[in-house]
Amino acid sequence: MEAEQSSPPPPPSAGDDCLVFKVNGERFEVPEIDPSTTLLEFLRSKTRFKSVKLGCGEGGCGACVVLLSKYDTVNKEVENFTVSSCLTLLCSINGCSVTTSEGLGNSKDGFHPIHQRFAGFHASQCGFCTPGMCMSLFSALANAEKTNQPQASPGFSKLTVSEAEKAIAGNLCRCTGYRPIADACKSFAADVDMEDLGINSFWNKGDKKEIRLSRLPSYNPKDHTCPYTEELEDEYKSTRLLNSEKVSWYSPVTIKGLQNLLHPDMVENGARIKLVVGNTGNGYYKETDIYGKYIDLRYIPELSMFRKHNSGIELGAALTISKVILYLKEKSKANEYSSGDLLFTKIADHMEKVASGFIRNSASLGGHKHETITMEEFLSRPPLEPKDVLLSVHVPFHEPTRIDGSVHTNSKLFFDTYRAAPRPLGNALPYLNAAFLADISCDRNGSLVNNIRLAFGAYGTKHATRARKIEEYLTGKILSLRVLDEAIKLVKGAVVSEEGTSYAAYRSSLAVGVLFEFLNSFSSVASAISAGSSEELSGSVLEGTAKSINDKISQTGRPPLLSSAKQVIQSSRDYYPVGEPMPKFGAAIQASGEAMYVDDIPSPPNCLHGAFICSTRPVARVKSISFKSNQPTDVISVKDIPREGENIGCMAMFGSEPLFADDLTRFAGDLIGFVVAESQKNANLAAKTALVEYDTEGLDPPILTVEEAVERSSFFDVPPYLYPQEVGDFSKGMAEADHKILSAKIKLGSQYYFYMETQTALAIPDEDNCMVVYSSIQCPEFAHRVIARCLGVPDHNVRVLTRRVGGGFWWKGTKSNAVATACALAAHKLRRPVRIYLDRKTDMIIAGGRHPMKITYSVGFKSDGKITALHLDILINAGVTADISPIMRVT
Repeated sequence: MEAEQSSPPPPPSAGDDCLVFKVNGERFEVPEIDPSTTLLEFLRSKTRFKSVKLGCGEGGCGACVVLLSKYDTVNKEVENFTVSSCLTLLCSINGCSVTTSEGLGNSKDGFHPIHQRFAGFHASQCGFCTPGMCMSLFSALANAEKTNQPQASPGFSKLTVSEAEKAIAGNLCRCTGYRPIADACKSFAADVDMEDLGINSFWNKGDKKEIRLSRLPSYNPKDHTCPYTEELEDEYKSTRLLNSEKVSWYSPVTIKGLQNLLHPDMVENGARIKLVVGNTGNGYYKETDIYGKYIDLRYIPELSMFRKHNSGIELGAALTISKVILYLKEKSKANEYSSGDLLFTKIADHMEKVASGFIRNSASLGGHKHETITMEEFLSRPPLEPKDVLLSVHVPFHEPTRIDGSVHTNSKLFFDTYRAAPRPLGNALPYLNAAFLADISCDRNGSLVNNIRLAFGAYGTKHATRARKIEEYLTGKILSLRVLDEAIKLVKGAVVSEEGTSYAAYRSSLAVGVLFEFLNSFSSVASAISAGSSEELSGSVLEGTAKSINDKISQTGRPPLLSSAKQVIQSSRDYYPVGEPMPKFGAAIQASGEAMYVDDIPSPPNCLHGAFICSTRPVARVKSISFKSNQPTDVISVKDIPREGENIGCMAMFGSEPLFADDLTRFAGDLIGFVVAESQKNANLAAKTALVEYDTEGLDPPILTVEEAVERSSFFDVPPYLYPQEVGDFSKGMAEADHKILSAKIKLGSQYYFYMETQTALAIPDEDNCMVVYSSIQCPEFAHRVIARCLGVPDHNVRVLTRRVGGGFWWKGTKSNAVATACALAAHKLRRPVRIYLDRKTDMIIAGGRHPMKITYSVGFKSDGKITALHLDILINAGVTADISPIMRVT
């Protein structure tokens, strides 16, 4: 047995009860802190570094990405990798160094070439997402220099264009359309085609390559290495272990030590225990529970080892996904098409499609019995208890069918994986996962299935499953159209989603498609063999098919993320300087993270934080609001509006809208209260755990569809100025048209624009009954009037200031009014500053959420005096993410 270990934990040693780390070279010592505090929370509330932004809070947008540096005691060097700071627990970075975009460069010390190129390529619009993108690219540049690739030409890095594009694959932007961002990243790549880079402020159209190179901001890997690593290496030669009762955080270094911490006698008053590696699961499984003990599993050797057996490899469950991918790829390079390493290559490739790079750098392979079980047995078990620990995962070697103890000449293993998701890379939950392993041998009759294993997951069941009936049917059969047809029929019966699963039929059709693609790949084998004349031919064809399938998903064979394109704009000096590609003022400070947004404004003394309680019932009376725990400082409702004021939260084209529900809630998502607490975290927890008692007795049922609204004559009064004016003779035009609309039906759900910065505001009471409000709003004049009317004060008693908006798309033209007004009302009552930064879920609820949109219409075509009809259905999935997945059917 060959044992290998990557970055093993240090030997058992006494721990330290004080959390110590550095941010951009500044040392922080934290003796006491809530162990649930994230790195993002600390950076934004306890440091002057504001470049890290809260976008989604789930590790899915990349706005909070930072570079984490830690000393590797095995390789005797500092390793650098990106992490999502909104998920990374602060206590887990003990002994590490954090670098934010301000740490790379700034307006005082000089901008980093990344900042300069982002500005010059017009890659920053609202700028909210830009610092996270800069850190993702910087990490890729820093790690590329450690590879064995040839040194690049001056001004470039060892990165390839494909790697540069992939570096920011997990970073979302809602403004620029990605083309300028990709250009800024590719400008560092060694193999970039300068002609492919789009419009920028560095060179003019027609300039030669030498001139273009000279005008790019200078980049030298030696001058722009990862900062602050020398200090880290000098101070933290050995890993620091945080074991502190004050913060309830423990870092055991042995299995025995872990067992002692999990022993019932060691848990006081039945407090809950949380096992921690990367904490990335919290991005999906939202938690409102309070834990009494946090146990960091990363320093236990058995959980962080690589081990190669004669039967396969064993991977420690605490290994990060990125390290597992790297290990599997390294092991497959020696013998790329061997039966065992073939599986490792495919598994690594599949794992690269899961989440984003900065999530894979933290997320562990496992997470949570000391018993050896198969994967299928593991998946079919009840959920693990909080105290259960998954130690390792064993991936066995596989060999083709053996005859008399030796591998059959014409028998080969084929393995492939499939993942269908709204986005091929990055954080997007899949519609379907699949993995197929087949042992195929060939003769003149075709491709014989000696053995096959088929697994499907993520199609709407609790865990992945084996399609055993299909396996039993295919085993021992020669592949043919009849066999494929029967297998597909069996798939439809095997891959059945549970009731309530979204797009169940679509997921089932995906299963059919991927299985057909896998099995159909062997049809070329049968055709080639039938045309040949020897047994050796069948073996060589099978060997070539194996290599072809393996190359199909290899990194080298994968197409680039972005297609090549050209930007052609006719320039003219008639209106100079209009039309000149000038860099946007402030783009560089947006990239460095120095640009101030509303939530970046330091909190005034005695500042409180707010969160909304939204109704979960339409057309209902709110009888009471109570809190089991997380008792807030105060709850503001309609009753707190001053006598001189009015219940108004928005002014829109159809009239004003109330701030809070009064007698009845109007819809699910209506605002019924504004919780105020000492921190944003406590306010959010209180709002999420609030218990609202409703009463619907004697009330009419709510109107939930447009059809019901028409039936019950519930309409908006459209202002006369919005009435459409008839232009031309409509009836005549339709009568003479070649294409006629025979029937039409359009059903539109609500939209959510996913601006990167959620709704935010800060209200500060001023002298003489005045109020100063900072709001991320596109129409501050609206908020000015609404706040004054709500508080019952003259308009000139209210000042509304907007620094800059982190994306809006008009949804911060109206919806921001209620957010700013609620803050102002709370500040008016409590006579203290009040601010709010909505979490993404609440922001979606207030904005109306995302629902399917369906368009159905029939179009007539004239043909020889006759009209034929084309029926078209379009269903757009507008779920709770920014993804829009069109599914079109034409019949």
